[in-house]
Amino acid sequence: MRLTLRRGCGLGLFAALTLLAACATTTPTPEGGVAGASPAASAPEVSAAASAPAGAASAADNTTVAEGPAVAPPIDPLRPEEKVDLNAPTASIDLWSRLRHGYAMPDLDTEQVRTAERWYASRPDYVQRMTERGSRYLFHIVEEVERRGMPTELALLPFVESAFNPQAVSSAKASGMWQFMPATGSTFSLKQNVFRDDRRSVLGSTRAALDYLARLHDMFGDWHLALAAYNWGEGNVQRAIARNRRAGKPTDYLSLKMPNETAFYVPKLQAVKNIVLHPEEYLLTLPSLDNHPYFLSVPIERDIDVALAVRLAGVSLEEFQTLNPQMNRPVILAAGTPQLLLPYDNASQFVRSIGEHRGPLATWTAWVAPRTLRPADAAKQVGMTEAQLREVNNIPPRMLVRAGSTLLVPRGESRQTDVSGHLADNGVMSLVSESPALRRMALKAGKRESVATVAQRYRVSAAQVALWNKTTVGANFKPGQTVYVFVASKATARKPAVRTASKAHRPAKRPTRVAKR
Repeated sequence: MRLTLRRGCGLGLFAALTLLAACATTTPTPEGGVAGASPAASAPEVSAAASAPAGAASAADNTTVAEGPAVAPPIDPLRPEEKVDLNAPTASIDLWSRLRHGYAMPDLDTEQVRTAERWYASRPDYVQRMTERGSRYLFHIVEEVERRGMPTELALLPFVESAFNPQAVSSAKASGMWQFMPATGSTFSLKQNVFRDDRRSVLGSTRAALDYLARLHDMFGDWHLALAAYNWGEGNVQRAIARNRRAGKPTDYLSLKMPNETAFYVPKLQAVKNIVLHPEEYLLTLPSLDNHPYFLSVPIERDIDVALAVRLAGVSLEEFQTLNPQMNRPVILAAGTPQLLLPYDNASQFVRSIGEHRGPLATWTAWVAPRTLRPADAAKQVGMTEAQLREVNNIPPRMLVRAGSTLLVPRGESRQTDVSGHLADNGVMSLVSESPALRRMALKAGKRESVATVAQRYRVSAAQVALWNKTTVGANFKPGQTVYVFVASKATARKPAVRTASKAHRPAKRPTRVAKR
Protein backbone atom coordinates (compact mmCIF):
# COMPACT_ATOMS: atom_id res chain seq x y z
CA MET A 1 0.00 0.00 0.00
CA ARG A 2 1.32 3.48 -0.85
CA LEU A 3 1.01 6.70 1.08
CA THR A 4 -1.88 8.78 -0.24
CA LEU A 5 -1.80 12.44 0.68
CA ARG A 6 -4.43 15.03 -0.14
CA ARG A 7 -3.45 18.59 -0.86
CA GLY A 8 -5.38 21.49 0.56
CA CYS A 9 -5.02 25.16 -0.22
CA GLY A 10 -1.90 27.29 -0.55
CA LEU A 11 0.43 28.02 2.37
CA GLY A 12 3.44 30.29 2.80
CA LEU A 13 6.40 29.39 0.60
CA PHE A 14 10.04 29.06 1.55
CA ALA A 15 12.38 31.28 -0.44
CA ALA A 16 15.20 28.74 -0.63
CA LEU A 17 16.39 25.39 0.65
CA THR A 18 18.70 27.15 3.10
CA LEU A 19 15.67 28.41 5.00
CA LEU A 20 14.22 24.94 5.55
CA ALA A 21 16.08 24.34 8.79
CA ALA A 22 13.89 26.94 10.44
CA CYS A 23 10.98 24.53 10.29
CA ALA A 24 12.71 21.63 12.06
CA THR A 25 11.62 20.55 15.54
CA THR A 26 13.45 18.62 18.20
CA THR A 27 12.58 15.11 19.31
CA PRO A 28 14.65 13.65 22.17
CA THR A 29 16.67 10.61 21.17
CA PRO A 30 17.57 7.83 23.62
CA GLU A 31 21.30 7.76 24.15
CA GLY A 32 22.97 5.15 21.98
CA GLY A 33 19.78 4.18 20.12
CA VAL A 34 19.43 4.03 16.37
CA ALA A 35 15.83 5.24 16.36
CA GLY A 36 14.58 8.76 16.85
CA ALA A 37 15.51 12.17 15.57
CA SER A 38 18.77 14.03 15.67
CA PRO A 39 18.82 17.43 17.41
CA ALA A 40 16.87 20.02 15.49
CA ALA A 41 18.61 22.68 13.46
CA SER A 42 19.47 25.75 15.48
CA ALA A 43 18.30 28.30 12.92
CA PRO A 44 15.64 30.69 14.23
CA GLU A 45 12.09 30.05 13.15
CA VAL A 46 10.89 31.89 10.06
CA SER A 47 7.22 32.61 9.72
CA ALA A 48 5.47 31.33 6.65
CA ALA A 49 4.20 34.80 5.86
CA ALA A 50 7.69 36.29 6.02
CA SER A 51 9.11 33.77 3.57
CA ALA A 52 6.21 33.56 1.12
CA PRO A 53 6.92 34.70 -2.44
CA ALA A 54 4.55 37.13 -4.02
CA GLY A 55 1.46 35.42 -5.37
CA ALA A 56 1.49 32.58 -2.85
CA ALA A 57 -1.87 31.45 -1.55
CA SER A 58 -2.78 32.11 2.06
CA ALA A 59 -3.22 29.32 4.61
CA ALA A 60 -6.72 30.66 5.22
CA ASP A 61 -7.83 29.83 1.69
CA ASN A 62 -10.35 26.95 1.50
CA THR A 63 -8.34 24.20 3.15
CA THR A 64 -9.31 20.76 1.92
CA VAL A 65 -9.63 18.09 4.60
CA ALA A 66 -8.37 14.62 3.67
CA GLU A 67 -10.93 11.84 3.56
CA GLY A 68 -10.09 8.26 4.46
CA PRO A 69 -6.63 6.93 5.27
CA ALA A 70 -3.89 9.35 4.23
CA VAL A 71 -0.80 7.30 5.01
CA ALA A 72 0.63 3.84 4.69
CA PRO A 73 2.72 2.13 7.37
CA PRO A 74 6.50 2.63 7.12
CA ILE A 75 8.36 -0.34 5.66
CA ASP A 76 11.83 -1.77 5.32
CA PRO A 77 12.57 -0.98 1.63
CA LEU A 78 14.22 -4.36 1.08
CA ARG A 79 11.58 -6.39 2.96
CA PRO A 80 8.32 -4.49 2.49
CA GLU A 81 6.22 -7.57 3.18
CA GLU A 82 7.73 -8.14 6.64
CA LYS A 83 6.87 -6.26 9.80
CA VAL A 84 9.85 -4.54 11.37
CA ASP A 85 10.34 -5.73 14.95
CA LEU A 86 13.16 -4.05 16.86
CA ASN A 87 12.66 -6.52 19.72
CA ALA A 88 13.16 -9.64 17.60
CA PRO A 89 16.03 -11.89 18.79
CA THR A 90 18.00 -11.27 15.60
CA ALA A 91 17.81 -7.49 16.08
CA SER A 92 20.27 -7.59 18.97
CA ILE A 93 22.99 -9.35 16.96
CA ASP A 94 26.09 -7.21 16.42
CA LEU A 95 25.97 -6.07 12.79
CA TRP A 96 29.79 -5.92 12.66
CA SER A 97 29.89 -9.66 13.52
CA ARG A 98 27.38 -10.41 10.78
CA LEU A 99 29.48 -8.43 8.32
CA ARG A 100 32.72 -10.20 9.34
CA HIS A 101 31.05 -13.58 8.93
CA GLY A 102 30.32 -12.84 5.27
CA TYR A 103 33.91 -12.03 4.20
CA ALA A 104 34.58 -14.02 1.04
CA MET A 105 37.27 -12.23 -0.99
CA PRO A 106 40.88 -13.45 -1.10
CA ASP A 107 43.05 -11.43 1.27
CA LEU A 108 45.87 -9.17 0.12
CA ASP A 109 49.00 -8.96 2.25
CA THR A 110 51.23 -6.25 0.79
CA GLU A 111 53.12 -3.20 1.92
CA GLN A 112 50.37 -1.06 0.39
CA VAL A 113 47.88 -2.68 2.80
CA ARG A 114 50.21 -1.92 5.72
CA THR A 115 50.50 1.69 4.58
CA ALA A 116 46.71 2.06 4.46
CA GLU A 117 46.34 0.42 7.89
CA ARG A 118 48.83 2.87 9.41
CA TRP A 119 47.02 5.78 7.75
CA TYR A 120 43.65 4.86 9.28
CA ALA A 121 45.13 3.86 12.66
CA SER A 122 46.84 7.25 12.98
CA ARG A 123 43.51 9.05 12.49
CA PRO A 124 41.12 7.68 15.15
CA ASP A 125 38.90 10.80 15.02
CA TYR A 126 38.46 10.40 11.27
CA VAL A 127 37.63 6.70 11.63
CA GLN A 128 35.13 7.53 14.39
CA ARG A 129 33.32 10.10 12.24
CA MET A 130 33.37 7.82 9.22
CA THR A 131 31.97 4.79 11.05
CA GLU A 132 29.31 6.80 12.88
CA ARG A 133 28.18 8.29 9.58
CA GLY A 134 28.19 4.85 7.95
CA SER A 135 26.14 3.37 10.80
CA ARG A 136 23.00 4.88 9.21
CA TYR A 137 23.46 2.92 6.00
CA LEU A 138 25.36 -0.28 6.81
CA PHE A 139 22.37 -2.45 7.77
CA HIS A 140 20.65 -1.69 4.47
CA ILE A 141 23.82 -2.30 2.45
CA VAL A 142 24.70 -5.55 4.24
CA GLU A 143 21.13 -6.76 3.66
CA GLU A 144 21.36 -5.90 -0.04
CA VAL A 145 24.79 -7.51 -0.42
CA GLU A 146 23.71 -10.74 1.32
CA ARG A 147 20.48 -10.89 -0.63
CA ARG A 148 22.57 -10.97 -3.82
CA GLY A 149 25.01 -13.56 -2.45
CA MET A 150 27.97 -11.17 -2.73
CA PRO A 151 30.96 -10.87 -0.34
CA THR A 152 30.09 -8.60 2.57
CA GLU A 153 33.39 -6.72 2.17
CA LEU A 154 31.61 -4.81 -0.57
CA ALA A 155 29.49 -3.14 2.11
CA LEU A 156 32.71 -1.47 3.32
CA LEU A 157 33.55 0.05 -0.07
CA PRO A 158 31.88 3.45 0.67
CA PHE A 159 34.47 3.87 3.45
CA VAL A 160 37.10 3.98 0.69
CA GLU A 161 35.02 5.84 -1.88
CA SER A 162 33.51 8.67 0.16
CA ALA A 163 33.98 7.99 3.89
CA PHE A 164 30.24 7.23 3.76
CA ASN A 165 29.38 10.84 2.89
CA PRO A 166 26.39 10.80 0.48
CA GLN A 167 27.05 14.45 -0.41
CA ALA A 168 30.68 13.82 -1.42
CA VAL A 169 31.74 15.17 -4.84
CA SER A 170 35.17 14.41 -6.29
CA SER A 171 37.29 16.71 -8.44
CA ALA A 172 36.27 14.53 -11.40
CA LYS A 173 32.56 15.19 -10.61
CA ALA A 174 31.86 11.74 -9.18
CA SER A 175 29.08 12.04 -6.60
CA GLY A 176 27.48 10.20 -3.70
CA MET A 177 28.67 7.60 -1.21
CA TRP A 178 29.43 5.20 -4.09
CA GLN A 179 31.02 7.96 -6.23
CA PHE A 180 29.24 7.59 -9.56
CA MET A 181 30.38 9.63 -12.55
CA PRO A 182 27.49 11.28 -14.44
CA ALA A 183 27.64 8.96 -17.47
CA THR A 184 27.96 5.77 -15.41
CA GLY A 185 25.11 6.91 -13.19
CA SER A 186 22.90 7.37 -16.25
CA THR A 187 23.86 3.89 -17.49
CA PHE A 188 22.56 2.44 -14.23
CA SER A 189 19.32 4.46 -14.22
CA LEU A 190 20.37 7.11 -11.69
CA LYS A 191 18.43 10.19 -12.74
CA GLN A 192 20.28 13.51 -12.67
CA ASN A 193 18.08 16.51 -13.31
CA VAL A 194 17.01 19.85 -11.91
CA PHE A 195 15.02 18.21 -9.08
CA ARG A 196 17.27 15.40 -7.92
CA ASP A 197 20.55 13.57 -8.41
CA ASP A 198 20.02 9.88 -7.71
CA ARG A 199 23.78 9.32 -7.57
CA ARG A 200 23.37 10.62 -4.02
CA SER A 201 20.28 8.50 -3.25
CA VAL A 202 20.91 5.96 -0.48
CA LEU A 203 18.70 3.29 -2.05
CA GLY A 204 19.31 4.09 -5.72
CA SER A 205 23.08 4.43 -5.57
CA THR A 206 23.47 1.23 -3.50
CA ARG A 207 21.35 -0.72 -5.96
CA ALA A 208 23.29 0.71 -8.91
CA ALA A 209 26.73 0.14 -7.33
CA LEU A 210 26.01 -3.51 -6.58
CA ASP A 211 24.54 -4.00 -10.06
CA TYR A 212 27.72 -2.54 -11.54
CA LEU A 213 30.04 -4.59 -9.33
CA ALA A 214 28.14 -7.78 -10.15
CA ARG A 215 28.47 -7.01 -13.87
CA LEU A 216 32.20 -6.35 -13.51
CA HIS A 217 32.69 -9.60 -11.60
CA ASP A 218 30.90 -11.50 -14.35
CA MET A 219 33.19 -9.79 -16.85
CA PHE A 220 36.52 -10.45 -15.11
CA GLY A 221 35.74 -13.46 -12.88
CA ASP A 222 37.72 -11.91 -10.03
CA TRP A 223 36.63 -9.48 -7.30
CA HIS A 224 39.95 -7.62 -7.17
CA LEU A 225 39.84 -6.96 -10.91
CA ALA A 226 36.16 -6.00 -10.65
CA LEU A 227 37.05 -3.44 -7.98
CA ALA A 228 39.92 -2.11 -10.10
CA ALA A 229 37.48 -1.68 -12.98
CA TYR A 230 34.98 0.08 -10.69
CA ASN A 231 37.70 2.61 -9.86
CA TRP A 232 39.60 2.85 -13.15
CA GLY A 233 37.06 1.80 -15.77
CA GLU A 234 36.48 -1.61 -17.31
CA GLY A 235 38.11 -0.65 -20.62
CA ASN A 236 41.35 0.37 -18.89
CA VAL A 237 41.50 -2.89 -16.95
CA GLN A 238 40.82 -4.91 -20.11
CA ARG A 239 43.65 -3.14 -21.92
CA ALA A 240 46.03 -3.65 -18.99
CA ILE A 241 45.21 -7.37 -18.97
CA ALA A 242 45.75 -7.56 -22.74
CA ARG A 243 49.17 -5.88 -22.42
CA ASN A 244 50.27 -8.38 -19.78
CA ARG A 245 49.05 -11.30 -21.85
CA ARG A 246 51.02 -10.10 -24.87
CA ALA A 247 54.08 -9.79 -22.66
CA GLY A 248 53.56 -13.23 -21.14
CA LYS A 249 52.98 -11.76 -17.67
CA PRO A 250 50.34 -12.69 -15.05
CA THR A 251 47.01 -10.84 -15.27
CA ASP A 252 46.00 -10.68 -11.62
CA TYR A 253 45.36 -7.37 -9.84
CA LEU A 254 48.84 -7.04 -8.32
CA SER A 255 50.55 -7.78 -11.66
CA LEU A 256 48.83 -5.07 -13.71
CA LYS A 257 50.35 -1.68 -14.39
CA MET A 258 47.78 0.90 -13.29
CA PRO A 259 47.57 4.43 -11.82
CA ASN A 260 48.57 4.83 -8.18
CA GLU A 261 44.97 5.49 -7.12
CA THR A 262 43.83 2.15 -8.53
CA ALA A 263 46.94 0.34 -7.28
CA PHE A 264 46.06 1.46 -3.74
CA TYR A 265 42.30 0.96 -4.14
CA VAL A 266 41.95 -2.70 -3.16
CA PRO A 267 44.68 -2.42 -0.49
CA LYS A 268 42.65 0.38 1.13
CA LEU A 269 39.57 -1.84 1.18
CA GLN A 270 41.68 -4.67 2.62
CA ALA A 271 42.90 -2.32 5.34
CA VAL A 272 39.33 -1.34 6.26
CA LYS A 273 38.37 -5.02 6.22
CA ASN A 274 41.24 -5.84 8.62
CA ILE A 275 40.33 -2.96 10.95
CA VAL A 276 36.69 -4.11 11.10
CA LEU A 277 37.89 -7.66 11.79
CA HIS A 278 40.21 -6.69 14.69
CA PRO A 279 39.79 -3.00 15.61
CA GLU A 280 41.56 -3.49 18.95
CA GLU A 281 44.80 -4.36 17.15
CA TYR A 282 44.81 -0.87 15.67
CA LEU A 283 43.76 0.82 18.94
CA LEU A 284 40.47 1.79 17.30
CA THR A 285 36.87 1.50 18.54
CA LEU A 286 33.88 0.86 16.30
CA PRO A 287 30.41 2.14 17.28
CA SER A 288 27.92 -0.50 18.36
CA LEU A 289 25.54 -1.45 15.54
CA ASP A 290 22.33 -3.41 16.06
CA ASN A 291 21.09 -5.79 13.42
CA HIS A 292 17.96 -3.91 12.41
CA PRO A 293 17.11 -1.01 10.08
CA TYR A 294 18.26 2.47 11.05
CA PHE A 295 15.72 3.94 8.64
CA LEU A 296 12.36 2.95 7.19
CA SER A 297 10.75 3.93 3.92
CA VAL A 298 7.52 5.95 3.87
CA PRO A 299 5.84 5.78 0.43
CA ILE A 300 4.28 9.05 -0.78
CA GLU A 301 1.89 9.76 -3.61
CA ARG A 302 1.66 13.56 -3.44
CA ASP A 303 4.29 16.27 -3.75
CA ILE A 304 5.40 17.63 -0.38
CA ASP A 305 7.70 20.45 0.72
CA VAL A 306 10.95 19.36 2.35
CA ALA A 307 10.33 21.87 5.16
CA LEU A 308 6.94 20.35 5.93
CA ALA A 309 8.26 16.79 5.83
CA VAL A 310 11.07 17.75 8.21
CA ARG A 311 8.65 19.39 10.64
CA LEU A 312 6.09 16.58 10.59
CA ALA A 313 8.76 13.91 11.03
CA GLY A 314 10.36 15.73 13.94
CA VAL A 315 13.89 15.48 12.57
CA SER A 316 16.51 18.12 11.90
CA LEU A 317 17.09 19.21 8.33
CA GLU A 318 20.62 17.80 8.56
CA GLU A 319 19.36 14.35 9.58
CA PHE A 320 16.71 14.43 6.86
CA GLN A 321 19.35 15.23 4.26
CA THR A 322 21.64 12.40 5.37
CA LEU A 323 18.87 9.94 4.48
CA ASN A 324 17.42 11.82 1.49
CA PRO A 325 20.52 13.50 0.03
CA GLN A 326 19.39 13.34 -3.59
CA MET A 327 17.04 16.33 -3.32
CA ASN A 328 18.11 19.39 -5.35
CA ARG A 329 15.10 21.56 -4.55
CA PRO A 330 12.93 22.34 -1.48
CA VAL A 331 10.08 20.11 -2.69
CA ILE A 332 9.86 16.33 -3.04
CA LEU A 333 8.09 15.22 -6.21
CA ALA A 334 6.19 12.00 -5.65
CA ALA A 335 6.39 11.09 -9.34
CA GLY A 336 10.20 11.09 -9.15
CA THR A 337 10.88 10.24 -5.49
CA PRO A 338 7.94 8.10 -4.35
CA GLN A 339 9.34 7.44 -0.87
CA LEU A 340 11.08 9.17 2.01
CA LEU A 341 13.63 7.58 4.31
CA LEU A 342 13.25 8.42 7.99
CA PRO A 343 14.67 7.03 11.26
CA TYR A 344 12.48 4.31 12.73
CA ASP A 345 10.59 6.36 15.36
CA ASN A 346 10.39 9.42 13.14
CA ALA A 347 8.81 7.43 10.34
CA SER A 348 5.96 6.52 12.69
CA GLN A 349 5.69 10.13 13.86
CA PHE A 350 5.51 11.33 10.27
CA VAL A 351 2.66 8.93 9.52
CA ARG A 352 0.74 10.18 12.57
CA SER A 353 1.45 13.86 11.92
CA ILE A 354 0.60 13.81 8.22
CA GLY A 355 -2.82 12.40 9.11
CA GLU A 356 -3.45 15.35 11.43
CA HIS A 357 -2.06 17.98 9.07
CA ARG A 358 -4.50 20.48 7.60
CA GLY A 359 -3.31 22.63 4.76
CA PRO A 360 -1.27 22.22 1.61
CA LEU A 361 1.45 19.62 1.33
CA ALA A 362 3.41 21.38 -1.39
CA THR A 363 3.72 25.10 -2.01
CA TRP A 364 6.13 24.65 -4.94
CA THR A 365 5.61 23.25 -8.41
CA ALA A 366 7.40 23.13 -11.76
CA TRP A 367 7.01 25.61 -14.60
CA VAL A 368 8.54 25.28 -18.07
CA ALA A 369 9.77 28.50 -19.67
CA PRO A 370 7.87 28.95 -22.96
CA ARG A 371 10.70 30.98 -24.50
CA THR A 372 14.09 32.37 -23.57
CA LEU A 373 13.46 34.93 -20.82
CA ARG A 374 15.25 37.32 -18.55
CA PRO A 375 14.85 36.11 -14.93
CA ALA A 376 12.95 39.32 -14.13
CA ASP A 377 10.40 38.55 -16.86
CA ALA A 378 10.08 34.90 -15.82
CA ALA A 379 9.57 35.94 -12.19
CA LYS A 380 6.82 38.37 -13.18
CA GLN A 381 4.97 35.62 -15.07
CA VAL A 382 4.96 33.22 -12.11
CA GLY A 383 4.32 35.69 -9.27
CA MET A 384 7.76 35.86 -7.64
CA THR A 385 10.38 38.50 -7.17
CA GLU A 386 13.44 38.18 -9.35
CA ALA A 387 15.61 37.64 -6.25
CA GLN A 388 13.42 34.74 -5.09
CA LEU A 389 13.39 33.13 -8.53
CA ARG A 390 17.18 33.38 -8.79
CA GLU A 391 17.74 32.01 -5.28
CA VAL A 392 15.53 28.94 -5.42
CA ASN A 393 16.62 28.04 -8.97
CA ASN A 394 20.32 28.92 -8.58
CA ILE A 395 20.37 31.39 -11.46
CA PRO A 396 23.59 33.44 -11.48
CA PRO A 397 23.75 37.11 -12.57
CA ARG A 398 23.79 38.09 -16.25
CA MET A 399 22.18 34.85 -17.42
CA LEU A 400 18.98 34.22 -19.35
CA VAL A 401 16.65 31.26 -18.84
CA ARG A 402 16.59 29.29 -22.06
CA ALA A 403 13.27 28.14 -23.56
CA GLY A 404 12.24 24.71 -22.24
CA SER A 405 13.99 25.13 -18.89
CA THR A 406 12.17 23.82 -15.82
CA LEU A 407 11.91 26.29 -12.95
CA LEU A 408 10.65 25.80 -9.43
CA VAL A 409 7.84 28.30 -8.82
CA PRO A 410 5.07 28.85 -6.26
CA ARG A 411 1.80 27.07 -6.71
CA GLY A 412 -1.04 29.36 -7.65
CA GLU A 413 -4.64 29.07 -8.72
CA SER A 414 -3.54 27.97 -12.18
CA ARG A 415 -0.77 25.68 -10.91
CA GLN A 416 -2.26 23.29 -8.34
CA THR A 417 -1.63 19.83 -9.75
CA ASP A 418 1.36 17.70 -8.78
CA VAL A 419 4.31 17.60 -11.15
CA SER A 420 4.03 14.90 -13.81
CA GLY A 421 6.34 11.91 -13.93
CA HIS A 422 7.80 13.01 -17.26
CA LEU A 423 8.78 16.41 -15.91
CA ALA A 424 9.96 15.02 -12.56
CA ASP A 425 12.34 12.68 -14.41
CA ASN A 426 13.41 14.95 -17.25
CA GLY A 427 13.29 18.54 -16.02
CA VAL A 428 16.38 20.49 -17.09
CA MET A 429 17.76 23.95 -16.44
CA SER A 430 19.55 25.61 -19.35
CA LEU A 431 21.01 29.10 -19.09
CA VAL A 432 22.55 31.37 -21.69
CA SER A 433 24.64 34.48 -21.19
CA GLU A 434 22.97 37.85 -21.68
CA SER A 435 26.04 38.89 -23.68
CA PRO A 436 26.56 37.29 -27.11
CA ALA A 437 29.19 34.57 -27.28
CA LEU A 438 32.51 35.85 -28.56
CA ARG A 439 35.03 34.22 -30.86
CA ARG A 440 38.60 35.22 -31.46
CA MET A 441 39.72 36.39 -34.92
CA ALA A 442 43.33 36.64 -36.04
CA LEU A 443 43.97 39.46 -38.51
CA LYS A 444 46.99 40.91 -40.37
CA ALA A 445 47.59 44.59 -39.76
CA GLY A 446 47.65 46.97 -42.72
CA LYS A 447 49.76 50.10 -43.13
CA ARG A 448 49.44 52.75 -40.41
CA GLU A 449 47.41 50.27 -38.31
CA SER A 450 47.15 51.04 -34.60
CA VAL A 451 45.29 49.94 -31.52
CA ALA A 452 43.03 52.95 -31.96
CA THR A 453 42.12 52.21 -35.60
CA VAL A 454 41.36 48.55 -34.90
CA ALA A 455 39.21 49.54 -31.92
CA GLN A 456 37.30 52.05 -34.05
CA ARG A 457 36.76 49.56 -36.86
CA TYR A 458 35.35 46.83 -34.60
CA ARG A 459 33.56 49.27 -32.31
CA VAL A 460 35.29 48.18 -29.11
CA SER A 461 37.46 50.12 -26.71
CA ALA A 462 41.15 50.69 -27.34
CA ALA A 463 41.81 49.26 -23.89
CA GLN A 464 40.20 45.94 -24.95
CA VAL A 465 42.29 45.74 -28.14
CA ALA A 466 45.43 46.54 -26.14
CA LEU A 467 44.59 43.81 -23.61
CA TRP A 468 43.87 41.22 -26.29
CA ASN A 469 47.22 41.92 -27.96
CA LYS A 470 49.30 42.51 -24.80
CA THR A 471 50.29 46.02 -25.76
CA THR A 472 49.48 49.62 -24.83
CA VAL A 473 46.56 51.79 -25.85
CA GLY A 474 48.72 54.10 -27.96
CA ALA A 475 50.66 51.35 -29.73
CA ASN A 476 50.99 50.96 -33.50
CA PHE A 477 51.05 47.63 -35.32
CA LYS A 478 53.63 46.71 -37.95
CA PRO A 479 52.27 45.93 -41.43
CA GLY A 480 51.53 42.21 -41.59
CA GLN A 481 51.59 41.79 -37.80
CA THR A 482 48.95 39.42 -36.38
CA VAL A 483 46.26 41.28 -34.48
CA TYR A 484 43.65 39.58 -32.32
CA VAL A 485 40.09 40.80 -31.81
CA PHE A 486 37.02 39.22 -30.23
CA VAL A 487 33.68 39.57 -32.00
CA ALA A 488 30.15 38.21 -31.54
CA SER A 489 30.02 34.65 -32.82
CA LYS A 490 27.63 35.46 -35.69
CA ALA A 491 28.90 38.94 -36.36
CA THR A 492 31.05 39.97 -39.29
CA ALA A 493 33.59 42.72 -39.37
CA ARG A 494 31.89 46.05 -39.82
CA LYS A 495 33.05 48.44 -42.52
CA PRO A 496 34.32 51.80 -41.32
CA ALA A 497 32.11 54.79 -41.91
CA VAL A 498 32.62 56.67 -45.21
CA ARG A 499 34.81 59.70 -44.65
CA THR A 500 34.97 62.80 -46.89
CA ALA A 501 37.95 64.35 -45.14
CA SER A 502 41.33 64.78 -46.75
CA LYS A 503 43.38 61.76 -47.74
CA ALA A 504 45.61 62.16 -44.70
CA HIS A 505 42.61 61.71 -42.41
CA ARG A 506 40.98 58.78 -44.17
CA PRO A 507 40.81 55.56 -42.15
CA ALA A 508 43.63 53.10 -42.57
CA LYS A 509 43.25 50.04 -44.75
CA ARG A 510 41.25 47.33 -43.03
CA PRO A 511 43.28 44.37 -41.73
CA THR A 512 43.04 41.18 -43.78
CA ARG A 513 41.46 38.23 -41.98
CA VAL A 514 43.74 35.20 -41.89
CA ALA A 515 42.07 32.84 -39.44
CA LYS A 516 39.22 32.38 -37.01
CA ARG A 517 38.93 30.08 -34.01
